[in-house]
Amino acid sequence: MVSFEEALKTILDNVSCVGTEQLPLLQAVGQVLAEDISSPWDLPLWDNSAMDGYAVRSDDCLTIPCKLRVTGYLPAGASAEGLSLEAGCAVRIMTGAPVPAGADAVVPVEETGDTSGEQVTIKETVKPGQHIRCQGEDIRRGEQILKAGSVLRPSEISLLASCGRPSVLVQRRPTVAVLSTGDELVEIGTPPGPAQLINSNTTTLAAAVREAGAVPRILGIARDNRLSHLEKMRQGLQADVLVTSAGISAGDRDLVRVVLEELGVKFLFWKVAIKPGKPTAFGLFEGRPVFCLPGNPVASQITFDQFVRPALLRMMGHRRILRPALTATVQEPIKAGSRMRFLRVQLTQQDGRWLVASAGNQETGILRTSLLSDALALVPANRAYASGDEITVRLVGEQLVEV
Repeated sequence: MVSFEEALKTILDNVSCVGTEQLPLLQAVGQVLAEDISSPWDLPLWDNSAMDGYAVRSDDCLTIPCKLRVTGYLPAGASAEGLSLEAGCAVRIMTGAPVPAGADAVVPVEETGDTSGEQVTIKETVKPGQHIRCQGEDIRRGEQILKAGSVLRPSEISLLASCGRPSVLVQRRPTVAVLSTGDELVEIGTPPGPAQLINSNTTTLAAAVREAGAVPRILGIARDNRLSHLEKMRQGLQADVLVTSAGISAGDRDLVRVVLEELGVKFLFWKVAIKPGKPTAFGLFEGRPVFCLPGNPVASQITFDQFVRPALLRMMGHRRILRPALTATVQEPIKAGSRMRFLRVQLTQQDGRWLVASAGNQETGILRTSLLSDALALVPANRAYASGDEITVRLVGEQLVEV
């Protein structure tokens, strides 16, 4: 039985990116860039107005107020080619329009008066360069704008679109086969009979795969016999990753490890000193990762989040692969245990510090506690905590501020 730290290190040491693909920008959101990208042109492409107003020569506006003759109009999308601003003149200009030759400032329309007809009154001091977005002030032609390894958020997509890139090379999302095992299971939509359970794990794990950014492939249920396991697991081993739930303990119907080894999976560990999640195994099939998780729904979710999710993120090229952690003050005593424990907890803030308390019943058959939790408290083996002690917690999911 390995420690939590040993298990996670073993997993991360044995996974890598699964390849690249060229995708249209919108489809690439959230994925990791697999190429360095340089700008093909200056941004902005040319000097342009940052305001609706008047393009002027600042030397004409040394004495305020001053009157200028309006000699032209430049809406966004119009060309300023051939248009030159003479002394004592102004050109009406819209946001984004090119600044005409001779102009070195833009006066917002709200800082002008007497704008009807052929003249405009400038009422505020004019500084050279004001309200002009200069060519290349953001990015120069040939400058590297994004490095391989960047996560493509809307900001990165905006930059790529501004540089005229319709598609990009990204790290491919791995396909993840998800399989549950057990004669007691029935699929969602089938009312469970006596001694039967709904196969919630498959859908739950597939949802977690999708939330991580990978592509789930649901295999259904492997019944408690060798032939059913062989059929389903052969299918699962064709994916980039196989994740199973249940059937990995020591029962006479726990066939997962035996069948996977028969199919060629080399296990690197099959028990971890954690609670919940002790019957967790990890192996490789032709270099592809295989995760065997407990059948208990809460243990399955926690072990997925702690082991499978970081592996999937690394396989997609992410550098940040662990949930954010913070230090919180314990509000109620926590007893010592022989294994590292993950406690589902709630967080509150008081006087600038985080306080942590149990989210409810910690039995692994209680799903409601997971719904109520904000984080998992990481309790090392043989460590007790008194009220007021500090403990490390990892946030669960994406934490947003309620308004």
